[in-house]
Amino acid sequence: MTSQTTDLAPWLDTRRLPNLSVRAAERLQRCLQHPAAPSLSGRSGHHLDAVALSQLAADKRALQHPEANWLAAFLDRCRRQVPRYRDYPWHQPLEALPCTSRQDLSCEIATFVPDDIDPRQLIVFETSGTTGHPLRVPSLPLVAARYHCFHERIVGWHGIDLQSLPGDTGVMLVGDQQRCFTYASVLPYWDDKVLLKLNMNPADWPSAEARGRYLDQVKPLLMTGDPRSLSTLLNIEFAHRPAAILSTSMTLLQGLKDRLTSRFECPVINLYSMNEAGPIAADDGSGHGLRLIQNTLKVELLNRQGRPVAAGERGEITLTGGFNPCLPLLRYRTGDYACLYESAEGHRYLQQLDGRPPVRFHAAGRWLNNVDITHLMQPFELAQYQLHQQADGSLIVRLRGHTDEPALRQALLDTFGIDCDIRFAPFPLDADKLIQYTSDYPGAHDG
Repeated sequence: MTSQTTDLAPWLDTRRLPNLSVRAAERLQRCLQHPAAPSLSGRSGHHLDAVALSQLAADKRALQHPEANWLAAFLDRCRRQVPRYRDYPWHQPLEALPCTSRQDLSCEIATFVPDDIDPRQLIVFETSGTTGHPLRVPSLPLVAARYHCFHERIVGWHGIDLQSLPGDTGVMLVGDQQRCFTYASVLPYWDDKVLLKLNMNPADWPSAEARGRYLDQVKPLLMTGDPRSLSTLLNIEFAHRPAAILSTSMTLLQGLKDRLTSRFECPVINLYSMNEAGPIAADDGSGHGLRLIQNTLKVELLNRQGRPVAAGERGEITLTGGFNPCLPLLRYRTGDYACLYESAEGHRYLQQLDGRPPVRFHAAGRWLNNVDITHLMQPFELAQYQLHQQADGSLIVRLRGHTDEPALRQALLDTFGIDCDIRFAPFPLDADKLIQYTSDYPGAHDG
């Protein structure tokens, strides 16, 4: 069924879109019936009634002024309501409580859902991640809507007031995959603007050129996606300029950021986020790194033995709290590594955020960590890359995106030595989430 002949009734059902206004329905209809519109693979909606929308407004106020004792209240709820945490040694301080990991969530997710959550209200979505542990994340419609509060805060750091921007389409989630769940919805908490999740793969569109015509028609104010998907936009001809672009899921290299900024003349914001915890930190334009977003999410940096690292040292990002009451995180080890920095204004930043898991590379008789490799790759306009060092020290480099390959080879030779054997290879078609840095070199994981 193509978008030109779609019957709108299934897309405008009041179960997924309660209290749908006439204005919102008309906006959605224009998006779905435009001649250049893509085919959509699914249906979705906000599922928010008047009570939930009122709660969302309260959540937005609390984002600016959180309760001072939120952590104590959170830990008390974990102790009383969460089966997984019930037998923890609660007489100990937080720093002595056990840690959890994605593997724990993958194996025993039901034990992390609090007893006071009504199972009839739950929604569940799946994520594959990069660690080999597929995960089903329990959530609520209100939790999904809370993303908007955080997005408002992030772009506000760049001087943009989302609520004041005119337009019919609020957000476009940009994908570029062989197969992708796509849908259209509305945002009742943002002036009934449309939300679109679209796949830029030409197979989903009437023609490759239709993508540009459609983007110029719907004019999304905010565009978000991973660097590889966003890089696809550079190859599509359209005139629209969004108010901001949020890059998620993968490392955004400076070369690609510069190209996106030049093309769209808007802030291109690096956002560190994960399905388990939502938005965690984002670039606020200060140059200090990625600023922590959630006031009710405690961040620790731990060493491999589970102890806090010294101030200024790099450690594993470990989370307590979060915005999802269905999945209260207690000392959750993310598998990501960074340093913590506090500015003179009291804002906390993640610096040197890179790599999952940490690995070091042997280069011309010395060891380099993966942060050094990221710095080396920054000037190149790559949407995605993977670097693997084999046991003999040779390198396999997988690239997505067009770049100056001879210049990249020379940069690697300058770092790893002129005798280093370097082989460039394409990404497999089904490798959207390959681990970025890997090594078989002896001692690579001992640093």
